[in-house]
Amino acid sequence: MSLLLSDIFWQRIKELKEQSVAFYLHTPYICKKLSSQSQLFIMHPFEQLLSVTKEDIELELRGVREIAWAEFWLNPRRLRGSDFLMRWSQGVWSETRLIEAINKTESFFAIPYGPSGTAPTDDVRAFELYFERLENAGLGKIKRPDLLVFAVQDREFIENFLKQIGGGKELPFIPENSLKVIINKAKLAVECENSLWIAEKMPDFKTLLKPQKRLGGKPGLPKNAVLPTVIIKEEDRAPLKRWQDDNGIPIHIWHVFYDRAYGLALREVERLIKEGLILPTEQTFQAPGGATTKKIIYKVYYHYAYTLGVATEQPKLVPDCIQDKNGHILPYVKFQGGSLEIIREALELLRKL
Repeated sequence: MSLLLSDIFWQRIKELKEQSVAFYLHTPYICKKLSSQSQLFIMHPFEQLLSVTKEDIELELRGVREIAWAEFWLNPRRLRGSDFLMRWSQGVWSETRLIEAINKTESFFAIPYGPSGTAPTDDVRAFELYFERLENAGLGKIKRPDLLVFAVQDREFIENFLKQIGGGKELPFIPENSLKVIINKAKLAVECENSLWIAEKMPDFKTLLKPQKRLGGKPGLPKNAVLPTVIIKEEDRAPLKRWQDDNGIPIHIWHVFYDRAYGLALREVERLIKEGLILPTEQTFQAPGGATTKKIIYKVYYHYAYTLGVATEQPKLVPDCIQDKNGHILPYVKFQGGSLEIIREALELLRKL
Protein backbone atom coordinates (compact mmCIF):
# COMPACT_ATOMS: atom_id res chain seq x y z
CA MET A 1 0.00 0.00 0.00
CA SER A 2 1.45 3.31 -1.09
CA LEU A 3 0.03 6.65 0.09
CA LEU A 4 0.87 10.14 -1.11
CA LEU A 5 0.00 11.56 2.30
CA SER A 6 1.95 12.04 5.51
CA ASP A 7 1.82 9.32 8.15
CA ILE A 8 0.26 11.80 10.55
CA PHE A 9 -2.53 12.62 8.12
CA TRP A 10 -3.28 8.95 7.52
CA GLN A 11 -3.45 8.37 11.26
CA ARG A 12 -6.18 11.01 11.47
CA ILE A 13 -8.11 9.26 8.74
CA LYS A 14 -8.04 6.04 10.76
CA GLU A 15 -9.23 7.95 13.83
CA LEU A 16 -12.28 9.11 11.89
CA LYS A 17 -13.13 5.50 11.23
CA GLU A 18 -12.68 4.61 14.88
CA GLN A 19 -15.11 7.38 15.82
CA SER A 20 -17.79 5.63 13.75
CA VAL A 21 -17.95 8.20 10.98
CA ALA A 22 -19.32 5.85 8.35
CA PHE A 23 -18.55 6.04 4.64
CA TYR A 24 -18.34 3.23 2.14
CA LEU A 25 -15.84 2.30 -0.51
CA HIS A 26 -15.08 -1.20 -1.75
CA THR A 27 -12.37 -1.53 -4.36
CA PRO A 28 -9.54 -3.99 -5.02
CA TYR A 29 -8.18 -1.81 -7.78
CA ILE A 30 -5.69 0.97 -8.10
CA CYS A 31 -7.79 4.09 -7.66
CA LYS A 32 -5.82 7.18 -8.39
CA LYS A 33 -7.48 9.42 -10.94
CA LEU A 34 -10.41 11.78 -10.84
CA SER A 35 -12.40 12.84 -13.86
CA SER A 36 -10.26 14.93 -16.18
CA GLN A 37 -13.09 16.15 -18.37
CA SER A 38 -12.63 19.86 -18.89
CA GLN A 39 -15.48 22.29 -19.24
CA LEU A 40 -15.64 25.79 -20.62
CA PHE A 41 -17.14 28.01 -17.95
CA ILE A 42 -16.67 31.19 -15.97
CA MET A 43 -15.65 30.08 -12.51
CA HIS A 44 -16.97 31.88 -9.44
CA PRO A 45 -14.10 33.32 -7.33
CA PHE A 46 -15.11 31.13 -4.36
CA GLU A 47 -14.78 28.02 -6.52
CA GLN A 48 -11.55 29.26 -8.07
CA LEU A 49 -9.95 29.88 -4.69
CA LEU A 50 -10.84 26.41 -3.38
CA SER A 51 -10.03 24.51 -6.57
CA VAL A 52 -7.88 21.49 -5.79
CA THR A 53 -5.24 20.06 -8.08
CA LYS A 54 -5.46 16.42 -9.03
CA GLU A 55 -2.03 16.03 -7.45
CA ASP A 56 -3.31 17.27 -4.09
CA ILE A 57 -6.22 14.79 -3.97
CA GLU A 58 -4.44 11.78 -5.37
CA LEU A 59 -4.15 8.50 -3.51
CA GLU A 60 -2.58 5.28 -4.68
CA LEU A 61 -4.22 2.23 -3.10
CA ARG A 62 -3.39 -1.39 -3.69
CA GLY A 63 -5.23 -4.43 -2.34
CA VAL A 64 -7.62 -2.36 -0.26
CA ARG A 65 -11.13 -3.67 0.36
CA GLU A 66 -12.53 -0.91 2.51
CA ILE A 67 -11.20 2.54 3.31
CA ALA A 68 -13.48 4.86 5.23
CA TRP A 69 -12.49 8.40 4.42
CA ALA A 70 -11.11 7.76 0.94
CA GLU A 71 -14.59 8.06 -0.60
CA PHE A 72 -14.21 11.81 -0.43
CA TRP A 73 -10.92 11.75 -2.27
CA LEU A 74 -11.78 9.27 -4.98
CA ASN A 75 -15.34 10.04 -5.98
CA PRO A 76 -15.93 13.73 -6.73
CA ARG A 77 -19.61 13.06 -7.44
CA ARG A 78 -20.39 11.87 -3.89
CA LEU A 79 -19.84 13.96 -0.75
CA ARG A 80 -17.69 16.23 -2.88
CA GLY A 81 -17.60 19.05 -0.32
CA SER A 82 -15.22 17.35 2.13
CA ASP A 83 -12.22 17.72 -0.19
CA PHE A 84 -12.80 21.44 -0.39
CA LEU A 85 -13.50 21.90 3.29
CA MET A 86 -10.05 20.39 3.74
CA ARG A 87 -8.64 22.84 1.20
CA TRP A 88 -10.32 25.77 2.95
CA SER A 89 -8.99 24.67 6.34
CA GLN A 90 -5.51 24.19 4.91
CA GLY A 91 -5.44 27.66 3.36
CA VAL A 92 -6.70 29.37 6.51
CA TRP A 93 -4.13 27.54 8.60
CA SER A 94 -1.15 28.37 6.37
CA GLU A 95 -1.91 32.10 6.09
CA THR A 96 -2.53 32.32 9.84
CA ARG A 97 0.82 30.64 10.55
CA LEU A 98 2.63 33.12 8.30
CA ILE A 99 0.97 36.16 9.88
CA GLU A 100 1.65 34.88 13.40
CA ALA A 101 5.29 34.13 12.52
CA ILE A 102 5.90 37.59 11.08
CA ASN A 103 4.09 39.30 13.96
CA LYS A 104 6.30 37.48 16.50
CA THR A 105 9.39 39.15 15.08
CA GLU A 106 10.55 42.41 16.60
CA SER A 107 10.93 44.11 13.23
CA PHE A 108 7.84 43.38 11.11
CA PHE A 109 4.12 42.69 11.16
CA ALA A 110 1.70 41.44 8.51
CA ILE A 111 -1.97 41.91 7.66
CA PRO A 112 -4.27 39.96 5.33
CA TYR A 113 -4.84 41.94 2.13
CA GLY A 114 -6.30 39.70 -0.57
CA PRO A 115 -9.84 38.29 -0.27
CA SER A 116 -8.71 34.83 0.84
CA GLY A 117 -7.07 36.32 3.94
CA THR A 118 -9.64 38.97 4.82
CA ALA A 119 -12.60 36.58 4.51
CA PRO A 120 -14.05 34.90 7.63
CA THR A 121 -11.87 32.04 8.85
CA ASP A 122 -14.08 30.26 11.36
CA ASP A 123 -17.16 29.48 9.28
CA VAL A 124 -17.04 28.00 5.79
CA ARG A 125 -20.56 29.25 4.95
CA ALA A 126 -19.63 32.78 6.00
CA PHE A 127 -16.50 32.37 3.86
CA GLU A 128 -18.63 31.52 0.82
CA LEU A 129 -21.06 34.38 1.46
CA TYR A 130 -18.13 36.80 1.67
CA PHE A 131 -17.14 35.84 -1.87
CA GLU A 132 -20.77 36.18 -2.97
CA ARG A 133 -20.64 39.74 -1.66
CA LEU A 134 -17.42 40.36 -3.62
CA GLU A 135 -18.97 38.94 -6.79
CA ASN A 136 -22.14 41.01 -6.38
CA ALA A 137 -20.01 44.12 -5.98
CA GLY A 138 -18.23 43.31 -9.26
CA LEU A 139 -14.94 42.73 -7.45
CA GLY A 140 -14.69 38.96 -7.70
CA LYS A 141 -12.04 38.94 -10.45
CA ILE A 142 -9.69 41.46 -8.84
CA LYS A 143 -6.30 39.93 -8.01
CA ARG A 144 -4.36 41.29 -5.05
CA PRO A 145 -1.50 39.79 -3.02
CA ASP A 146 -2.62 37.81 0.02
CA LEU A 147 -0.55 39.67 2.66
CA LEU A 148 1.17 42.99 3.19
CA VAL A 149 4.25 43.16 5.43
CA PHE A 150 5.19 46.39 7.23
CA ALA A 151 7.94 47.67 9.48
CA VAL A 152 6.83 47.44 13.10
CA GLN A 153 7.09 51.22 13.61
CA ASP A 154 4.15 51.67 11.21
CA ARG A 155 1.87 49.33 13.14
CA GLU A 156 -0.17 51.97 14.99
CA PHE A 157 -0.81 53.93 11.80
CA ILE A 158 -1.96 50.81 9.89
CA GLU A 159 -4.19 49.59 12.70
CA ASN A 160 -5.85 53.00 13.02
CA PHE A 161 -6.49 53.06 9.27
CA LEU A 162 -8.12 49.61 9.40
CA LYS A 163 -10.39 50.74 12.24
CA GLN A 164 -11.50 53.74 10.20
CA ILE A 165 -12.62 51.59 7.26
CA GLY A 166 -14.47 49.03 9.42
CA GLY A 167 -11.72 46.45 9.78
CA GLY A 168 -9.45 44.45 7.49
CA LYS A 169 -12.40 42.51 6.05
CA GLU A 170 -13.39 45.66 4.12
CA LEU A 171 -10.07 46.01 2.27
CA PRO A 172 -11.12 44.10 -0.89
CA PHE A 173 -14.17 46.37 -1.28
CA ILE A 174 -12.11 49.58 -1.35
CA PRO A 175 -10.46 50.75 -4.61
CA GLU A 176 -6.70 50.52 -4.38
CA ASN A 177 -6.21 54.18 -5.19
CA SER A 178 -7.86 54.82 -1.81
CA LEU A 179 -5.49 52.39 -0.11
CA LYS A 180 -2.24 53.96 -1.30
CA VAL A 181 -1.70 55.43 2.14
CA ILE A 182 -1.03 51.94 3.54
CA ILE A 183 0.30 50.27 0.38
CA ASN A 184 3.10 52.83 0.17
CA LYS A 185 4.23 51.89 3.66
CA ALA A 186 4.48 48.16 2.88
CA LYS A 187 7.92 46.59 2.76
CA LEU A 188 6.67 43.53 0.91
CA ALA A 189 3.54 41.97 -0.58
CA VAL A 190 3.09 38.21 -0.33
CA GLU A 191 1.28 35.63 -2.44
CA CYS A 192 0.61 32.56 -0.25
CA GLU A 193 0.66 28.92 -1.36
CA ASN A 194 0.57 25.71 0.66
CA SER A 195 1.08 21.98 0.22
CA LEU A 196 0.13 18.92 2.25
CA TRP A 197 3.63 17.53 2.44
CA ILE A 198 6.41 17.18 4.98
CA ALA A 199 9.14 18.80 2.90
CA GLU A 200 12.08 17.02 4.51
CA LYS A 201 10.51 13.60 3.87
CA MET A 202 9.85 14.13 0.18
CA PRO A 203 11.91 11.61 -1.82
CA ASP A 204 14.01 14.13 -3.77
CA PHE A 205 14.60 16.55 -0.90
CA LYS A 206 18.34 17.39 -0.97
CA THR A 207 18.75 15.86 -4.45
CA LEU A 208 21.15 18.04 -6.43
CA LEU A 209 20.14 19.62 -9.71
CA LYS A 210 21.78 18.03 -12.76
CA PRO A 211 21.79 18.83 -16.48
CA GLN A 212 18.50 17.74 -18.06
CA LYS A 213 17.90 17.01 -21.74
CA ARG A 214 14.38 18.45 -21.59
CA LEU A 215 15.88 21.71 -20.27
CA GLY A 216 18.48 21.89 -23.04
CA GLY A 217 21.27 20.84 -20.69
CA LYS A 218 20.31 23.33 -18.00
CA PRO A 219 20.23 22.13 -14.36
CA GLY A 220 17.04 20.50 -13.10
CA LEU A 221 15.45 17.23 -12.05
CA PRO A 222 13.39 14.57 -13.85
CA LYS A 223 9.74 15.45 -14.46
CA ASN A 224 8.58 12.85 -11.94
CA ALA A 225 10.82 14.10 -9.13
CA VAL A 226 9.01 14.63 -5.80
CA LEU A 227 10.44 17.56 -3.88
CA PRO A 228 9.40 20.89 -2.34
CA THR A 229 8.56 23.54 -4.94
CA VAL A 230 7.29 27.10 -4.88
CA ILE A 231 4.23 27.28 -7.13
CA ILE A 232 2.73 30.10 -9.16
CA LYS A 233 -0.20 29.84 -11.58
CA GLU A 234 0.17 31.23 -15.08
CA GLU A 235 -3.13 33.09 -14.67
CA ASP A 236 -1.69 34.95 -11.65
CA ARG A 237 1.57 36.05 -13.25
CA ALA A 238 0.31 39.03 -15.24
CA PRO A 239 -1.97 40.55 -12.54
CA LEU A 240 0.70 40.12 -9.87
CA LYS A 241 3.39 41.70 -12.07
CA ARG A 242 0.99 44.55 -12.87
CA TRP A 243 0.26 45.11 -9.17
CA GLN A 244 3.99 45.08 -8.39
CA ASP A 245 4.77 47.59 -11.15
CA ASP A 246 1.82 49.88 -10.36
CA ASN A 247 2.61 50.06 -6.64
CA GLY A 248 6.39 49.77 -6.59
CA ILE A 249 6.20 47.11 -3.85
CA PRO A 250 8.06 43.80 -4.38
CA ILE A 251 5.98 40.62 -4.32
CA HIS A 252 7.32 37.37 -2.93
CA ILE A 253 5.66 33.96 -3.03
CA TRP A 254 5.66 32.19 0.33
CA HIS A 255 4.90 28.48 0.13
CA VAL A 256 4.05 26.71 3.39
CA PHE A 257 4.66 23.01 3.95
CA TYR A 258 3.85 21.00 7.05
CA ASP A 259 7.33 21.45 8.51
CA ARG A 260 8.79 24.54 6.86
CA ALA A 261 8.16 27.40 4.45
CA TYR A 262 10.03 28.73 1.43
CA GLY A 263 10.04 32.15 -0.22
CA LEU A 264 10.88 33.41 -3.69
CA ALA A 265 10.72 36.86 -5.28
CA LEU A 266 8.31 37.20 -8.19
CA ARG A 267 11.09 38.83 -10.22
CA GLU A 268 13.25 35.75 -9.65
CA VAL A 269 10.40 33.50 -10.78
CA GLU A 270 10.14 35.51 -13.99
CA ARG A 271 13.88 35.24 -14.58
CA LEU A 272 13.86 31.47 -14.12
CA ILE A 273 10.96 31.08 -16.55
CA LYS A 274 12.52 33.43 -19.12
CA GLU A 275 15.83 31.56 -19.03
CA GLY A 276 14.14 28.18 -19.47
CA LEU A 277 15.19 26.86 -16.09
CA ILE A 278 11.58 26.21 -15.08
CA LEU A 279 9.07 24.88 -17.62
CA PRO A 280 5.28 25.10 -17.45
CA THR A 281 3.26 22.18 -16.10
CA GLU A 282 -0.37 21.48 -16.96
CA GLN A 283 -2.52 20.67 -13.94
CA THR A 284 -6.13 19.59 -13.69
CA PHE A 285 -8.09 21.55 -11.08
CA GLN A 286 -11.47 20.58 -9.67
CA ALA A 287 -13.76 23.22 -8.17
CA PRO A 288 -16.23 22.60 -5.31
CA GLY A 289 -19.09 22.57 -7.83
CA GLY A 290 -17.47 19.62 -9.59
CA ALA A 291 -16.27 21.35 -12.76
CA THR A 292 -12.72 20.61 -13.87
CA THR A 293 -10.37 22.81 -15.84
CA LYS A 294 -6.75 22.58 -16.92
CA LYS A 295 -4.37 25.33 -15.89
CA ILE A 296 -0.71 26.05 -16.42
CA ILE A 297 1.42 26.32 -13.30
CA TYR A 298 5.15 26.73 -12.64
CA LYS A 299 6.77 24.58 -9.96
CA VAL A 300 10.05 26.21 -8.98
CA TYR A 301 12.56 23.92 -7.27
CA TYR A 302 13.16 24.91 -3.68
CA HIS A 303 16.87 25.12 -4.56
CA TYR A 304 16.13 28.53 -6.12
CA ALA A 305 14.14 29.75 -3.11
CA TYR A 306 15.15 30.94 0.34
CA THR A 307 14.08 29.16 3.51
CA LEU A 308 11.55 31.45 5.13
CA GLY A 309 10.85 29.59 8.35
CA VAL A 310 10.79 26.24 10.12
CA ALA A 311 8.10 24.67 12.27
CA THR A 312 8.79 24.90 16.00
CA GLU A 313 5.54 23.18 16.90
CA GLN A 314 3.70 20.67 14.74
CA PRO A 315 0.02 21.33 14.01
CA LYS A 316 -2.63 18.81 14.93
CA LEU A 317 -4.95 17.29 12.36
CA VAL A 318 -8.34 16.95 13.99
CA PRO A 319 -11.66 15.63 12.68
CA ASP A 320 -14.50 18.08 12.19
CA CYS A 321 -17.70 18.32 10.18
CA ILE A 322 -20.37 20.70 8.95
CA GLN A 323 -24.01 20.12 8.13
CA ASP A 324 -25.34 21.38 4.81
CA LYS A 325 -28.79 22.86 4.24
CA ASN A 326 -30.22 19.41 3.45
CA GLY A 327 -29.02 17.89 6.69
CA HIS A 328 -26.08 16.15 5.02
CA ILE A 329 -23.06 15.72 7.33
CA LEU A 330 -19.73 16.47 5.67
CA PRO A 331 -16.75 15.32 7.75
CA TYR A 332 -13.28 16.65 7.05
CA VAL A 333 -9.88 16.95 8.69
CA LYS A 334 -8.72 20.42 9.71
CA PHE A 335 -5.44 21.89 10.86
CA GLN A 336 -5.17 23.20 14.40
CA GLY A 337 -2.27 24.93 16.13
CA GLY A 338 1.34 24.66 15.16
CA SER A 339 3.98 27.36 15.06
CA LEU A 340 6.41 28.69 12.46
CA GLU A 341 9.56 30.67 13.23
CA ILE A 342 11.05 33.04 10.64
CA ILE A 343 14.76 32.26 10.35
CA ARG A 344 17.47 34.90 10.77
CA GLU A 345 18.52 34.86 7.09
CA ALA A 346 14.96 35.58 5.97
CA LEU A 347 14.70 38.49 8.41
CA GLU A 348 17.94 39.94 7.02
CA LEU A 349 16.50 39.66 3.53
CA LEU A 350 13.38 41.56 4.63
CA ARG A 351 15.46 44.30 6.23
CA LYS A 352 17.26 44.88 2.93
CA LEU A 353 14.04 45.49 0.97
